Amino acid sequence: MAKERSEHGGRKDRDNREERDSEFIDKLVHINRVAKVVKGGKRFGFAALVVVGDQKGRVGFGHGKAREVPEAVRKATESAKRGLIRVPLREGRTLHHDIDGRWGAGKVTLRTAPPGTGIIAGGPMRAVFESVGMQDVVAKSKGSSNPYNMVRATFDALKKQTSPRAVASRRGKKVADVLGRRGGSAVAE
Repeated sequence: MAKERSEHGGRKDRDNREERDSEFIDKLVHINRVAKVVKGGKRFGFAALVVVGDQKGRVGFGHGKAREVPEAVRKATESAKRGLIRVPLREGRTLHHDIDGRWGAGKVTLRTAPPGTGIIAGGPMRAVFESVGMQDVVAKSKGSSNPYNMVRATFDALKKQTSPRAVASRRGKKVADVLGRRGGSAVAE
């Protein structure tokens, strides 16, 4: 009897995990192949960089290494799901304000954009924006084009993003007071 319960509980837990995982989309940003020369020839290893998001403001990235590509991607995806961040979006489609991010030699500039602009960004940054659910953003990468540094610099910028509601609560004011002339009637997320 106890065995049946544990099996059922395990199955239920696994189903919940699969359901939770299904809400996320994962994008493979980069795969790096390295070779180790050994007596019999070469041994190949793979490193994968993956971005995971729910397209509703949560996003994360991860790095995984293994002898085969699928295993490296699986490890990277698990790592990405452990380190999710929440990004406040204006109207669920763009940033609240322009921001710069930096990681090592990778520098990025992210700018808000009017509706219909789309995602104007290079490869690794585009994967992050699509995963987070942004529809309108203009981004420029300056400095390193290394995908790891670009993704980390983009995350650095997104972590600095604040919503008018958060600023208003921190200052003890109303959202309309914080927004001022720009559009006090617009309710911010």
